[in-house]
Amino acid sequence: MTRLMTGPIRLFHSLRLTLLLSMVVPLLLISGGAIYLGLGAVESHLNDRLRGDLELVARAVSGPVSQALSDGNDLVLGESLRSLLKIGRISGVSVFDEQGQRIQSFGLADQDVQDSASAARVMASGRQDGVFRRVAGESVYSQFLPLMTDRGRIQGLLQVTRKRSDFHELLASTRFWALVLWCGLAAAIALIVVLGHYGSVGRHVSRLLLAMDRMAPGRWRVATPASGPRELRQIHQGVSALAERMATAEVEIDARIERERSLAEQLRHQEKVAMIGRVAGGVAHELGAPLNVIQGRAAILEREDTDERRLRQVQDIQVQVGRMTAIIRQLLDCFRHVPDSRRPVPVAAMVSEAVAQAREDERCQRVRLSVSGTDRPERILAEPIRVELACLNVIRNACQAAKAVVQVQVLNHDREVEVRVDDDGPGIPQDQRQDVFEPFNTSRPAGEGTGLGLAVVSSVLKEHEGRAEIRDSDLGGCRVSLFFPVETKQ
Repeated sequence: MTRLMTGPIRLFHSLRLTLLLSMVVPLLLISGGAIYLGLGAVESHLNDRLRGDLELVARAVSGPVSQALSDGNDLVLGESLRSLLKIGRISGVSVFDEQGQRIQSFGLADQDVQDSASAARVMASGRQDGVFRRVAGESVYSQFLPLMTDRGRIQGLLQVTRKRSDFHELLASTRFWALVLWCGLAAAIALIVVLGHYGSVGRHVSRLLLAMDRMAPGRWRVATPASGPRELRQIHQGVSALAERMATAEVEIDARIERERSLAEQLRHQEKVAMIGRVAGGVAHELGAPLNVIQGRAAILEREDTDERRLRQVQDIQVQVGRMTAIIRQLLDCFRHVPDSRRPVPVAAMVSEAVAQAREDERCQRVRLSVSGTDRPERILAEPIRVELACLNVIRNACQAAKAVVQVQVLNHDREVEVRVDDDGPGIPQDQRQDVFEPFNTSRPAGEGTGLGLAVVSSVLKEHEGRAEIRDSDLGGCRVSLFFPVETKQ
């Protein structure tokens, strides 16, 4: 059981891991990439916005600063520059002349910008420009704005700086919360996948696997009802169909084994009966001649001896010799092989002859023996003597068992003709009806029967491709029916 359940556990782990690797991880990678790209876009937007703010600040103060620079009013120039620092988040401000030499500066600012390419571009083009650079060991963003005279000539340069960290504080906070959001999203997705897997797939697969684990010879059918998604229900239906086929195959195999066992038993029995037949036939032939001699000598003694006591003993010898002769004849009738000398014969004629012979038997003289249907025209391919012997044996057995009545009927059933014999005796128990046609099987006391009468009947039926049935009779006793195939005209 442990080994069987290890497979399902590994299957669950594998399926869950497959879902995580094939769905969750790609989804998280895509979402992480999207967040990364989004942060890049946000960073670019923030940089542009911060640059724009510096440009607005620089433009706002460029007019007064240009005027103060033109007038050479250092006081107004200094106040204008200090006003920029009061705005907030402005790290420094400086004013440079045409040669890039500093005139005034406050806060974090360059001493000179002669080596600044950005400042040179602004002085040459007259357009503002900005660049990240290091000032006094700090990474700052410098915004350069040309200072123009009234006539439009560049007379100096205004520099407004802001620390790089100011740009990145907001970005760092954004990145932190984006990372927190992404981790929360990853945990939520993984939890949803795990719980969703169990709720929608795992528990149904577990039930199905448990039901499959319980399947064994003799209990193949799946008792667990189908549940879960359509695919799992289809798998359940497939397993149920397979279990049904397994159960059916098991029943068929058991039936085949039982049938083969029965056939083997029948084969052994037939071999035994065949061996008994060969032995009985040989013994019967060997005993026939000595018995004839004994019977002849007894007849001579009966004629010559006048002593009453010895005459009675001789008669007893003749009776026993006659009985032995009858037994030998039954043995020969039961086990002999009759050549195919059959010919079309009316069944009614053979039944009438058998009934006529039975009326001479003292066992049939004590009951009322009636016959009907002897006017039917149906013919069968038969050897008359053998069929008459079979009918006679059945009638004699009925007379032996009957209390007062024995009925013989000839009936037609399309392709079969039935010889039915009913009696009002005690009948034959259901569990003994299969054995009554076996040789030496008899319910009579020892010395009153050989058990070969119905064995002869079985032999005759096999010779004529017929069959026998034993049922309860309407008279209250037993009904024995002999069926023979009706001759078909070519």
